[in-house]
Amino acid sequence: MSYDLIVIGAGPGGYVCAIRAAQLGLKVAVVEKRKTYGGTCLNIGCIPSKALLHASEVFEQAAHDNAALGVVTGKPKLDHAALMKHKDDTVAANVNGVAFLLKKNKVDGIIGEGTIVSAGKVRVTAADGKTQELATKAIVIATGSDAGGIPGVDIDFDEKVIVTSTGALSLDKVPDRMIVVGAGVIGLELGSVWRRLGAQVTVVEYLDRILPGMDGEVAKQFQRMLEKQGMAFHLAAKVTAVKKGRKGASVTFSPNAGGEPKTLEGDVVLVATGRRPYTDGLGLEATGVAMERGRVVIDDHFRTSVAGVYAIGDVVRGPMLAHKAEDEGVACAELIAGKAGHVNYGVIPGVVYTAPEIASVGKTEDELKAEGVAYKAGKFNFSANGRARAMRHTDGFVKVLADATSDRVLGVHIVGHGAGEMIHEAAVLMEFGGSSEDLARTCHAHPTMSEAVKEAAMAVEKRAIHS
Repeated sequence: MSYDLIVIGAGPGGYVCAIRAAQLGLKVAVVEKRKTYGGTCLNIGCIPSKALLHASEVFEQAAHDNAALGVVTGKPKLDHAALMKHKDDTVAANVNGVAFLLKKNKVDGIIGEGTIVSAGKVRVTAADGKTQELATKAIVIATGSDAGGIPGVDIDFDEKVIVTSTGALSLDKVPDRMIVVGAGVIGLELGSVWRRLGAQVTVVEYLDRILPGMDGEVAKQFQRMLEKQGMAFHLAAKVTAVKKGRKGASVTFSPNAGGEPKTLEGDVVLVATGRRPYTDGLGLEATGVAMERGRVVIDDHFRTSVAGVYAIGDVVRGPMLAHKAEDEGVACAELIAGKAGHVNYGVIPGVVYTAPEIASVGKTEDELKAEGVAYKAGKFNFSANGRARAMRHTDGFVKVLADATSDRVLGVHIVGHGAGEMIHEAAVLMEFGGSSEDLARTCHAHPTMSEAVKEAAMAVEKRAIHS
């Protein structure tokens, strides 16, 4: 069988790339080692975690918040089996949807492990060991990422007691005590799920702050919110051991500033110290594809060092985000088909799906200061927003950063209820090079949470009305 394009990996980047290429008239196949499509995101990442996040938020609201709204119920009871069924049903609906889309667009789906034999040939090894070789004009590597570990620490992940994000999505009961190693997005999201369901959650982080890479003010205030919710933190702490015991597991860490090592005991330890590009079994070394720090090296058109071989998503530079991979998949397919393809890496939003949510796009204040860019900042608190008061979601704020001379918006940062939905008006504004005045003079419906975005833009020139 011969193709115009073979995509290895059917996650968000891979399946989107395959579908877009097929729309452009190419004969396409996608090779996927799982039995289902959708990659980590749909199977054991973004989608199942959001199902648990939503369910746990509803559970906590029923337990603590409804009475203040005049909705009086008894103490809620967790049906763990139903919770897991909701998660699994959500995953099934999404992965089956991807399978339908591939079939609809006449993309051949091939289950097996793909290995690049040469620039024009891919070998697929099925679960039973049988192999087949496929010829193609172009190959796109879209194999995503896998859970990372802790440098210098041997960890036996059993996905029951010492777990990665995969195991943390499928615990057979709510642990009494959970220790989360890593205060990044994954650790805080999954830690907040089990905290809401009843676990005592303690987070250990090597850095002296949570959410590295995000706006410093956002991270600082959000940590206070999480502590108020009951989550505990040990920051600036280097983990030196993670050990499984007869009952649960322990985490030993040493303060970076010096002092005696400390050991915490927990029923479950979630190691959430980031992810690594997944390139195992691809044959990249044998075919001469250049690598750097575990990632595939590409140029500005997604081309690797081997002609006819491209790469996108988590295996290449840039943030490990599903939507970044999707945009790269579209652009790469368009370039292979002879069209113009482009990704604006300066306008890729990031969201932390906790409660409240955090959403950011563009530069942080720390980045602007480091780059020597003169800027103005406008900030508006949700405590002064009418809709937020009506819903009792007054925690958080919106911050708009604009160039001091041109007024072009350089970054927007939101911590608050529904932040992940509100960030996109900022992304559209920035995509078109808009100013804080453009945003401030755009009429926003009242009463809405989004009015806080407008007010923050107005605050750049110190003319916010409601603060």
